[in-house]
This record gives sequence, C-alpha cells and structure tokens, in this order.
Amino acid sequence: MHVVVVGCGRVGSGLAGILERDGHTVAVIDKQAKAFRRLPEGFSGPKIQGVGFDRDHLRAAGIEEASALAAVTNGDNSNIMVARTAREVFGVERVIARIYDHRRAAIYEKLGIPTIATVQWTIDRVLRRLLPDAPETQWTEPSASVVLVERPVAAAWAGRRLSDLDLPGLAKVAVLSRLGVGQIPTEGLVTQEGDVVYMTVVADRLEELDAHLSGAGANP
Repeated sequence: MHVVVVGCGRVGSGLAGILERDGHTVAVIDKQAKAFRRLPEGFSGPKIQGVGFDRDHLRAAGIEEASALAAVTNGDNSNIMVARTAREVFGVERVIARIYDHRRAAIYEKLGIPTIATVQWTIDRVLRRLLPDAPETQWTEPSASVVLVERPVAAAWAGRRLSDLDLPGLAKVAVLSRLGVGQIPTEGLVTQEGDVVYMTVVADRLEELDAHLSGAGANP
C-alpha cells in the first residue's frame, strides 16, 4: 500500500522507515528540507518540501493513490487540516492525526478523525491504525492462552449495558475508551456509539468474539 507521512520529525521519520522496510511505498512531506536528514539511510520514497495541507503537495506525494496518511507534524492545527483534506477532499480511508492537546483530540475523535497524543501513544500505535494487516492483539500473556484486543463498539450495541459485550468464560471488557479517555468499567455502565473497548479474550476464540461484537448478539 502507499502511505503519505506529513511531518519528518522523530515520529514521522521513524514511521516512514518502518513502513518502507515492511514493503510499503511511502512519500514524506515537510516544510524544511533539512528534516529529511532524519530519514533512514537508503530511504527511497519521494520527499516533498512544502506545507502538508497544500493539495498540490499532497498530489505530488501520491495522495490520490494513497491508502493511508499520517499527519505527525508538531502543530495541532496543521495536522487536523492535513487529516481533513486527506479524508474529505481525496477520500483517504485510513487517516490519523497527531494532537498535542488531549482536549482537542477528544473532539476530533468524536468527529471520526483518529488521533494520537504524543505522550500516550507510539509509532507502533500509528501502525495499528494505518495498516489493515497489523497485529490484532495489544498484549499476550506468557502462555499465549489469553490476549488483550482493541475493538470499536458497533452502533447496534449503543444504549446496551457494557457488560453485555462480555462472553462468560471467553471474553471480558477490561477498559472502556470514550472520547479518547480510558475508564474502568463500572456496574450499569451503558455503551455509546464511538466507544472503543479493550477486552481480554481466549486466544483461539477471536473469531467468536468478533462475530458477537459485530452486532449479531446485540439484539435483546
């Protein structure tokens, strides 16, 4: 797949290097030409000097063929403008924006623009959002019998008790993330559209869990 990375700081350069190493094509945009020095030796993708939300610069980076874009400059406003342009003008499905202000991040998450906070997230987290074949699990216990997975809450579950997502003996919600803020589930907590859950699940029962979470088990 082709990925556009806007911002060639430590995160952007590291992300671009990993993506190219894994066989993807990558183009990088940054306002300063000297920023491209951070890219790994031998990086072969296009390096475009300019503003990331400029449509001509995005086209030069191959945005019209891109499957994903990561906006990881050091400016919240720039990153959101880039993300919105990629999503709304060019129809890029997998878009993520780096946001320093967690309050803004919550707002943009609600609008459907995935965000990453610099302290809370890592390059690995960005990869999970961008790549459809990224590892499914967040954590595996030593015997590999139980894993922790991240899953969005399907619209069919909105208004139901969070505990209804559990499958006794097979899977259980460990953490609920709502508008980018995590919380430990409490009795009677009700799900909302846009929620994300982190669930512990028996490792070889992921398909069963996904079928349940898809909405098949949401009818009272």
